[in-house]
Amino acid sequence: MSDLFDYDAELRRHNELFRAAADVGLRDHVLDIGCGTGQSTREAARAAGKGIAVGVDLSAPMLERARWLSDDQGLRNVTYQQADAQTHRFPPARFDLCISRFGTMFFADPVAAFTNIGRALRPEGRLVLLVWQERDRNEWATAIRRSLTAASAPPDGPDPFSLADPTVTTGILTAAGFAEIGFTDVHEPVHYGPDSATAFDAVLRLWEVRDLLAALDAAAADEARARLRAVLDAHTTAGGVHFDSRAWIVTARRCP
Repeated sequence: MSDLFDYDAELRRHNELFRAAADVGLRDHVLDIGCGTGQSTREAARAAGKGIAVGVDLSAPMLERARWLSDDQGLRNVTYQQADAQTHRFPPARFDLCISRFGTMFFADPVAAFTNIGRALRPEGRLVLLVWQERDRNEWATAIRRSLTAASAPPDGPDPFSLADPTVTTGILTAAGFAEIGFTDVHEPVHYGPDSATAFDAVLRLWEVRDLLAALDAAAADEARARLRAVLDAHTTAGGVHFDSRAWIVTARRCP
């Protein structure tokens, strides 16, 4: 069993809408921020048959998997870089389109990060992001956390909901040199597996779940795992284990 969480399976319904919104052109040069194991990068490469796709991520294991999959699928116009998109010196005005599927919510200084990304786009180049809406609109976050801990406060550490507020995100992107900023509601479930046993193994690989369990003593951790399994059982349907979620597709253009 791989130690990597399968985000592609989790987000399969989101990805269809995201791919349509990205609308990659045949000759586009595409930058994919937080590409993970590279599904969105490979899809961009296929659409940009006479262009290129470059995936960027911090995780070496995920990038190793991305490269293997790209080679296995015979893609020759895709490359991957291990880099921090907040500060990496991208070639200026190199890309027609920057995409990111849940890869831009963890920037320490989002204005500086998006300014840096904007420099990599040609004038009027497009930005297409998929980001989570508020935590309380995402059952996968609230229900799983409640099963593991009685704490009601948001966890410390990286915040996957930092771009949830359209007003805040519009301000960030405007300050970073983007215009024509729009938000499209995405209301699709996340998928954790065909059955609760598979989902249980998958969810235990999520960083927040690992951190929460690591903070408990052995007996409390066993009780938390039992509660988690019960929650997954309750969300099992004929089509698999699903939790409700809400996200935004955010679109913008780099100012000329």
